[in-house]
Amino acid sequence: MSSIAVHSTKHSRWWHSRAVRRFAKHRLALIGIFMITALTLACFIGPYFLPYDSLYIDLRARFAPPFTGLHFLGTDPLGRDQAARLLEAGQISLLVGFMAMVLSTTLGSAVGLIAGYHGGKVGAVLMRLVDAFLAYPSIFLVLALAALLQPSPTMITIIIAVTSWMEVARIVEAEVRSVREREFVQAGRMLGLSGTHIMFREILPNVLGPIIVAATLTIARAILLEAYVSFLGYGIQPPLPSWGNMLNGAQQYLASAPWLAIVPGLTITIAVTSFNFIGDGLRDALDVRGDHAGG
Repeated sequence: MSSIAVHSTKHSRWWHSRAVRRFAKHRLALIGIFMITALTLACFIGPYFLPYDSLYIDLRARFAPPFTGLHFLGTDPLGRDQAARLLEAGQISLLVGFMAMVLSTTLGSAVGLIAGYHGGKVGAVLMRLVDAFLAYPSIFLVLALAALLQPSPTMITIIIAVTSWMEVARIVEAEVRSVREREFVQAGRMLGLSGTHIMFREILPNVLGPIIVAATLTIARAILLEAYVSFLGYGIQPPLPSWGNMLNGAQQYLASAPWLAIVPGLTITIAVTSFNFIGDGLRDALDVRGDHAGG
């Protein structure tokens, strides 16, 4: 068994180094990482360098266009600094996206892992549950839950996570079914390892590639869902800013103050596109099925 473990370790190191080299050659993924890093730093550090906070009202500068005085991105109808609000909204939108990803990926991975490993009646019941959730359009489910519950950032995060785990479960279940009969799993069973140990210590590390890709794309989807729900008035509520409710407040001023919609709209586009670029790069770099076929 020791020789098998050594061989597995060497293969794992080779596979990871190969994935890193592939990812480093994916230009759009690198651009995505740069943009997300810059956006995250701007949102969480940038407010400390601005002359105004998001709640400061400058009545003399209402509807000021970008680059008016110290209002770099202009002001809103109340005279609040658009840059300060955009960066604070970014903190909320990015945190909602990241935490929704963590929750939905954890839940979806657990369901997919159990269903794929056990199969039979257990797998059938779990996957039919996934099908039932998928049969209902997720956006309507999000809106219904948001309308019924208190729309705080925490609640919006939970709602998005509850409606986003099914795709992850399907991906993980398919991957687990493809590896559950491989030699290292059979060896674990022969050694008397428990099903829980085999699932989480042996199988899970071998299906992390698709999970990571799905998690990255889930962040983009969560940010977009939060913006959509907040734009419709069921998400993050003012005076707490989010990119979605900034768009909601700007729609009636599209002709007179278009920057109110352009700035948060561009920011959402940059964030979502960047995460999609990263997800595409990870998918190409990890290329799980190709490596399995080659190994």
